[in-house]
Amino acid sequence: MYGGYYYQSPTPMFRQRITKQQAREIALQRVPGKVMHVDMDLENGVLVYEVFILTPNNIIYEVEILAKSGRILKIEQEDDID
Repeated sequence: MYGGYYYQSPTPMFRQRITKQQAREIALQRVPGKVMHVDMDLENGVLVYEVFILTPNNIIYEVEILAKSGRILKIEQEDDID
């Protein structure tokens, strides 16, 4: 009757995540500088991107971005240089 479309999800769950490149771009919009590296981490059961940016003033910031939506969760200045 429904031709197999009734139970089909319009967007697979794995496709609802932003890409690493999108996370970089989102972070750079808020903290200008040079991206040092991007990690994906599981925090409290939620996937987040951690984008580390070196500013022109030689300050490192970590920008946490919700991987599902691209919303910025936290911007934090790092105390040490690894």
